[in-house]
Amino acid sequence: MKKIIYVLVGVAAVALIAIAARPKPLEVEASPVTRGPFRQIVDEDGKTRVRERYMVSAPVAGTLARIELHAGDAVEPGTVIARLLPLPSPLLDPRARDIAEQHLASTRDAQSQAAAAVVRGEAAARLADITLARDKELAAQNAVTAQQVEKDEADDRMQKSELESLRFAQKVAAHAVDEARLALESFSARAGTSEQMQLTSPVHGRVLHVLHEDAGVVQAGTALVEIGDPATLEIVVAVLSQDAVTIRAGMTATLSHWGGPNELRAHVRRVEPSGFTRLSALGVEEQRVNVLLDLDDPADGKALGDGFALEAQILTWSGEEVPQIPTSALFRQGKSWAVFAIDEGKAVVKPVQIGHRGPLRTELVEGLEAGELVISHPAPTLKAGVHVRPAAS
Repeated sequence: MKKIIYVLVGVAAVALIAIAARPKPLEVEASPVTRGPFRQIVDEDGKTRVRERYMVSAPVAGTLARIELHAGDAVEPGTVIARLLPLPSPLLDPRARDIAEQHLASTRDAQSQAAAAVVRGEAAARLADITLARDKELAAQNAVTAQQVEKDEADDRMQKSELESLRFAQKVAAHAVDEARLALESFSARAGTSEQMQLTSPVHGRVLHVLHEDAGVVQAGTALVEIGDPATLEIVVAVLSQDAVTIRAGMTATLSHWGGPNELRAHVRRVEPSGFTRLSALGVEEQRVNVLLDLDDPADGKALGDGFALEAQILTWSGEEVPQIPTSALFRQGKSWAVFAIDEGKAVVKPVQIGHRGPLRTELVEGLEAGELVISHPAPTLKAGVHVRPAAS
């Protein structure tokens, strides 16, 4: 009996030594391969901007009377913005008269050009209306997809916005003709008269900036007041050029952190064709491209103003029941992607093929089955074959 006890004690001691000598599994953060909704979003900071801005400048050299308007004041077409008093000699110079006559002729040409652009814009808007109505009838007969109708609606909105912009430009051109004609008429004034030139607002809107408030002599072309309509806001989002290639006109966007309690809905109107270099917060040069967004409901812009900051999330792709894994689990293996999967308590390298990527989740095309565990944040020193254990959540 004693021998049996000694043998059992020896076996138990050897087992304990073997257990103690066995390497302890490395505790890792693991996540299963899941299926569910997937949204690829470009998330960047943006700011609001009045879409149509008009700069009232001095058409000729003269003495500016003090501007009484202030930022935020409402103006209507014809509202007097500033007054210019003539200088003693330049306004009576025959050479200046010839220049003013040429300027009047060029503004009239610009007015004709603006009128032709409005005609083209009206034709494009009518074509967009006809196309939308036709495709709606075809969609009712299941001959056209709902996505085509949505695209037609976006095109119709954009064409109408472009037409409105062209009409504003036509008004500005007409106002420029009036100003040039007034400038030319000033040359007919007799010396010693106190005749003055009134600069008026070209459009309905509000004063955005008063750039030259005090009275004094100003030269021709001096910017005096900037005017715009805060109700016609657009959102400018500077995205990385790599993200800009995935963004198309008509894509939806969500605006948040603008100061209000609710998120605002918007859509992409245009991706500008040229980029620019900007330093990041870390001092790294980045190539960025401006993406212009329009609010789906212009009434949402009443609480915003020019130059307000916000965050924009642009939806570039979405899908339902999409296999996905944490983006942090991916690492490069040659020219391909791979992950560390957990197989029978060991870390195993498995090549994977991925699709759309997001900051947190990535679409899995092939390489893993649903439910398999992957290591979410593999350490640089992790090797295949190492015993691992998922950390308790």
